[in-house]
Amino acid sequence: MSHRNARLTVHGRRLIVERFEGGWKQAHFAAAMGVSRKCVKTWIERYAAEGEGGLETRSSRPHTMPTRTSVRVEQKILTTRSRDRCGPDVLGPRIGVPARTVSRVLRRHDVPYLRDCDPMSGDVIRSSKSTALRYERGRPGELVHVDVKKIGKIPDGGGWRAHGRAATAAEKGKRAPIGYDYVHSMVDDHSRLAYSEIHDDEKADTCAGFLTRAAAYFAGHRIPTIERVMTDNAFAYRHGRAFIDAVAALGAKQKFIKAHCPWQNGKVERFNRTLATEWAYRQVFTSNQARRSALAPWLESYNTDRRHSALGGKPPTSRL
Repeated sequence: MSHRNARLTVHGRRLIVERFEGGWKQAHFAAAMGVSRKCVKTWIERYAAEGEGGLETRSSRPHTMPTRTSVRVEQKILTTRSRDRCGPDVLGPRIGVPARTVSRVLRRHDVPYLRDCDPMSGDVIRSSKSTALRYERGRPGELVHVDVKKIGKIPDGGGWRAHGRAATAAEKGKRAPIGYDYVHSMVDDHSRLAYSEIHDDEKADTCAGFLTRAAAYFAGHRIPTIERVMTDNAFAYRHGRAFIDAVAALGAKQKFIKAHCPWQNGKVERFNRTLATEWAYRQVFTSNQARRSALAPWLESYNTDRRHSALGGKPPTSRL
């Protein structure tokens, strides 16, 4: 198929041949069809050499590509992606090639996007939408995003991710429910600096205590002032007196997203997904405490080492 701006289709090329065989001058029907005489000459010569098949659309890709990434490097990219399940911005510097090269190799081999894959197994499980509308505050502390991620607790000895669904289905009705962990998180809009704590609930008092400690953490990382706190419309945030007072004590203003529009709180929502894929479900934990203990080291790595595509491949602390 011709591209959308092409002057000629197969029908137009056939018309060139017909007019040439009908005795038209090349300059005349080149002008009539809005193409150059060189273009007309090319299709006439190709028809003379190859017949009707010469008028078909063919790829403009060169026959040889001396600068194409070597097979060895491509295999290294595919192997590293399969093992580490990282994006091009991480794989590129690790392997020593541009991130764009990694992207092209992955697309060439039909490797699915990370957002469509299970974070532990790498199997394709879904497709997701994305938006091109992005915004960013001009300085640290001008706006922070706050949210809670609810994840199921892990039974002692490990859950279905450790033993498989078939092995745990038989035990499902034999034990009491173990409940959920509530991961409270705050992310700075400008620097993407993040802070998280795990609690047993998401009540107003718990949210207020978390906000106070998160603000102290931010102050220790050169963000002494928080001007606005953005949350969803959960009862603890909108009506909880303890949380409202905690925001006031920081000298900040509360901002709420529009109902049913979680993307407006997108910085922390995206952090929640990263937190789930790279901490909660990245490896098999045999106890809930083991997973809880792994949060602080992962968070330190996220803030100081992990490459962030929105920050030009640098960690959040690089903006502080």
